[in-house]
Amino acid sequence: MKYFISCITTNYANFSGRARRKEYWMFTLCCLPISIILNLLTNFMGETPNMAVLIVAMVIAIALIIPSLAVTVRRLHDTNKSGWFYLVAFIPFIGWIILLIKMLKKGDVGENQYGPDPKALDAE
Repeated sequence: MKYFISCITTNYANFSGRARRKEYWMFTLCCLPISIILNLLTNFMGETPNMAVLIVAMVIAIALIIPSLAVTVRRLHDTNKSGWFYLVAFIPFIGWIILLIKMLKKGDVGENQYGPDPKALDAE
């Protein structure tokens, strides 16, 4: 949970530096139940949806876009890839698979062009 809170507070729009796998996946796993709840709320409201619920759901979804992009870019930096590599996800059929493999890949040991090793910083 500390990684999720860090991503939505201190690192909300931080696209520089590196994010280790744990930070990326903990943020993603915390966003998953939020997405499921918002989806259930908006899909099961019937033919006349409650506008307040729709507005709250939209605000939360929009608010999570920037930290999600930021942590993904930082995760790509940890594997020594530019943040622009994220655009590979738009390749039909295989793009998201390539991006998933990068997200699962172990980060560079030691400092790379994007900054110091976040795993070493956590160990200190």
